[in-house]
Amino acid sequence: MSDLTPRAAEILRLADVVAVEDTRVSAKLLRHAGSDRPMIPYHDHSDERVRQRLVERMAGEAVALLSDAGTPLISDPGYKLVRDARAAGREVTTAPGPCALIAALTVAGLPTDRFLFMGFLPNKEKARADALAEVATLRATLVCYEGGPRTGKTLAAMADVLGAREAAVVREISKRFEEVATGTLAQLAERYGKEPPRGEIVIVVGPPPDAPVETAGEDVDAALTEAMARLPASKAAGEVAKRFGLDRRTLYDRAMELKGA
Repeated sequence: MSDLTPRAAEILRLADVVAVEDTRVSAKLLRHAGSDRPMIPYHDHSDERVRQRLVERMAGEAVALLSDAGTPLISDPGYKLVRDARAAGREVTTAPGPCALIAALTVAGLPTDRFLFMGFLPNKEKARADALAEVATLRATLVCYEGGPRTGKTLAAMADVLGAREAAVVREISKRFEEVATGTLAQLAERYGKEPPRGEIVIVVGPPPDAPVETAGEDVDAALTEAMARLPASKAAGEVAKRFGLDRRTLYDRAMELKGA
């Protein structure tokens, strides 16, 4: 609760109504902020009529949107409310504050100049692998949210698709049992596969390593030729891209050159 900014607390005290995910959770935060404003539930399962009534109230009232934790709209419901409010000509402002995504980046010790937030990865194995394959060659730090019981499986999938990258598991940010564990994806997968962590998890994965000079020439061509003997050109390019940390599209073009040679 001490992460709540003075400005956010003032907004909660002055708003005519506060739209919240869970009234039981938000009631504690409102009391902490010294607010006695009425609450109205607004979450992923709220229908369009709830959203429309809130937008209508904005014509003459101040409506505050409060998430259970972190910044509203970041893996929390709310973007449709903002979208409809703007479409109706309502004024929308934000009170910047705690965000697990940014907080995890600041303690992970991994590059922060370019990153991709992936939210929660799919639960099904193939869909999760496909989502990771899409970003495997992206030269950026990857960040995703995860639940404790799924952390080990997610890390193992990342190790399988992304390879030997440095990573961090950040748990229970700004809470009593905050913890940051670092290592390779394989090391972290082994650790949390044996003992799943508790609480809310952020996984941060470093970008692919720069390809060693010696892999830039004949070694890559040899790897592509060998892979194409087993796989279609597109899959061969993906396999070699993951192995050497190179761009998949560039390797696909090279594979087609080798195929036609």
